Amino acid sequence: MKVYIDVIFTLNFFFDLILLLGVKNLLKRRISKIRLILGTLLGEISCVALFLPLSTISLILVKLLTSTFMIITAFGYMDFSYFKKNMVYFYLLSVLLGGMVFFLKLTFQISSTDLLTNFLILLIIAPYLLFKYLKEQRKFKLNYSLKHEIEIYLNQKKYHYIAYLDTGNKLEDPYKKRPIILVYDEKLDFTYENSILVPYKTLENEGLLKCQKVEKVIIDQKIQLTNILVGKSQKKFQIEGVDVILPNIIKEEL
Repeated sequence: MKVYIDVIFTLNFFFDLILLLGVKNLLKRRISKIRLILGTLLGEISCVALFLPLSTISLILVKLLTSTFMIITAFGYMDFSYFKKNMVYFYLLSVLLGGMVFFLKLTFQISSTDLLTNFLILLIIAPYLLFKYLKEQRKFKLNYSLKHEIEIYLNQKKYHYIAYLDTGNKLEDPYKKRPIILVYDEKLDFTYENSILVPYKTLENEGLLKCQKVEKVIIDQKIQLTNILVGKSQKKFQIEGVDVILPNIIKEEL
């Protein structure tokens, strides 16, 4: 079996570069290009170790020390928590990227001697899948952080929903500045005799929203609000699994 040392070093260089870029983007670290390249070059030490007569434990220690110096060189050392987070995400991304490369090679039965295809997978396909995954994870995390469990007590009944905090929603009672929660639920016991008419305006239309004062609202089983109104929406919200829209003013309470 022929081993092309230059190919191994080149692949390893780009692999480490992708990982450091991934940590940089994921944790939003600000580093210079010089530090990034120097950190990547230090990763070549692990390649050199492959050709030395080292035991398995020694090889693991060399790789661990190499990655430690890579992280410190690229991102610096502020405190242990900062360093630890960089290291953890470096290894998590290593597993993800390595797993993607292995999956693609196994799925399409690509030989290790097919250098062009291996370069294509490592430099284009796998990084694209990795960064696409990270982007979706960031979006999921953002959406998840805006979702809350909510209990609404109205007319001596309790209703349980999943709510979404709409940071662009500034709907409130213009008379007493009470925040308004929008609910889509046909079973909501909503009587209109004691309703409060609240004017609203959106990009599509404007009108009067009938609201009622609730007895109390409990968010995430720990935050209780009483001075709040609930308005019944006639349209289903375009957010999966969400039946309640919270106004941005509640963000301060959360």
